Amino acid sequence: MSQTQQLLKEMEREAQTTRKMLERVPDDKYDWKPHEKSMTLRQLTTHIAELPSWVSMVLTTEELDFASNPYDPKKIDTTAALLDYFEECFADGKKHLAGAKDADLLPDWTLRNGEQVYSKEPKADVIRMSYCQIVHHRAQLGVYLRLLNIPIPGSYGPSADENNF
Repeated sequence: MSQTQQLLKEMEREAQTTRKMLERVPDDKYDWKPHEKSMTLRQLTTHIAELPSWVSMVLTTEELDFASNPYDPKKIDTTAALLDYFEECFADGKKHLAGAKDADLLPDWTLRNGEQVYSKEPKADVIRMSYCQIVHHRAQLGVYLRLLNIPIPGSYGPSADENNF
């Protein structure tokens, strides 16, 4: 199996879990956050939904410079819109990855803010890091949902809510 095929398989698997988490977000809690330093539920879930589009960005660019591309997240107000946005970002990332060759994953890709370089890694590593970011933020979302008394779906097996532990 090629590296692009492996990354596609992993992307598909993580998308299944991400969908299950995002569909639990209540429409009336998008402005809620568990702590003053935390993101709102809207900010967190919008970021989770958009992360699959990083695959496309990495494959079609050489870098992201926050100084010249300030972050402007999409405004999401409903779970239906959130799921639609996730599916749009996932389809775009998957399309670009499916069209890539393993050689396309080798060049370095840079994440920076002006002169400050945060990372410079091969594109394959950046794509894998974007998957890790999805998992990381999904875990945060799990805490948010737990604090809101919303049952947590299983990720890599059943959750305590699904097994009545």
